[in-house]
Amino acid sequence: MRSLIIAAGALALCTGPLVVSAARAAPADDIAATINQFIAAFDKGDIKGAAATHDTANLTIIDEVAPYVWKGPKAFDGWLHDLTSGDAKAGISGESVAISPPSRVEVDGDNAYAVAPAVYSFKDHGAAMHEPAQMTFALHKGAVGWKITAWTWTGPKPTPAS
Repeated sequence: MRSLIIAAGALALCTGPLVVSAARAAPADDIAATINQFIAAFDKGDIKGAAATHDTANLTIIDEVAPYVWKGPKAFDGWLHDLTSGDAKAGISGESVAISPPSRVEVDGDNAYAVAPAVYSFKDHGAAMHEPAQMTFALHKGAVGWKITAWTWTGPKPTPAS
């Protein structure tokens, strides 16, 4: 009898929670993959690849670069133009973003919300700088998978890299 109880308990542990966890993990993994694709493409200078991770029809971007908000079908291109021209004027070069796995993912049907720690590294007139921050994403799942519909960059001012 004791063996039967132990076997039943082990079976319950193996079937119930693992099935639920696997079902919940899949969207989060797909969402993280879309976010990682965006950052990896951007860091490589693959602007077309970075843009392809976004749903550009209704995109909203909020970033620390003036004019701080971009909306609509031209949001990605406008943000990229303002970022690169602002960096050139400010003497910023060697830009890269390192992103960690999302610390929070919420999924409701075909819509998702994700928050991921990030670090922006660059050189300011040759001096190495870093800026820890968080990126917050809204995503929508369509026929071709998850696409970013909005994102924000939130963090303190950059400091010298140590």
